[in-house]
Amino acid sequence: MSNLEPTIRVNVDPANPGQYFACCGLLELAERAWKDVEAWFEVGSFAISGTGSLQSLLTSIVKSTLSPLDSTIPTMSPLHLAEPFNLRLDWWLDERAGGSMFKTWAGQQKVVSIASAMKGALAPNRLDEESLFNTSAILYDADGGKIEPFYLDARRAAQSHTIDVGFSPDAQKMLMPVFSTVEFLCLVGLQRFRPVCVPDDNVFEYATWHDSLPIAVAAAAASGSVTLRSSRYRFQLLYRTKYLKGFLPAIPVNKVDGENNYG
Repeated sequence: MSNLEPTIRVNVDPANPGQYFACCGLLELAERAWKDVEAWFEVGSFAISGTGSLQSLLTSIVKSTLSPLDSTIPTMSPLHLAEPFNLRLDWWLDERAGGSMFKTWAGQQKVVSIASAMKGALAPNRLDEESLFNTSAILYDADGGKIEPFYLDARRAAQSHTIDVGFSPDAQKMLMPVFSTVEFLCLVGLQRFRPVCVPDDNVFEYATWHDSLPIAVAAAAASGSVTLRSSRYRFQLLYRTKYLKGFLPAIPVNKVDGENNYG
């Protein structure tokens, strides 16, 4: 375990790929806001050691402008999250690391519209370290239309297929809540942290790490590129349609030193 004192410690289910990569996104934004940040996974939580609080970081995210960089391709345009982050989001266009493979939206869905709705739902005064990844809401755009999520949160994707619930929620025009913080931070996290494809068809792997690491080393640890105390998880992509996808819940592949001390 780390000897550093965390300034942020959020509850997390590491077997939910959306929550895992949302932790990575939180680390990305903390590093860009404060510099010299380190982070690690504990039992049921994710810890960040930096110079600010969760509420101050969320406030900075809310105030930061999110804008498309190419208006000619609204469904796939790279996004820019302004100061203090100055972050370009375009991983879905990066085929070197399987970008389009993890792109879960398709058709007429506009990445900037979905991301803006998810970001707009952040409420620093209502979110704390226990509720950050567990607060849901039904979201609408400026015209009153319902906003569908990216389906990066496994809780939503696991219930999105007809066979799972016995009928189609979309066909019944059901209003289903969105874990918007997970969706938005996961979109951010996937810019630097990416699941690794394993030999089995449509199966991917990521790893938690249990010692305090700076972000560059943490990204390597997430992919298993460095040997550290870690726990690995595997998940599949759910093909909701031919083009629409979602992240399904993961299963643990190993435990640290063969023990069940880390989840």
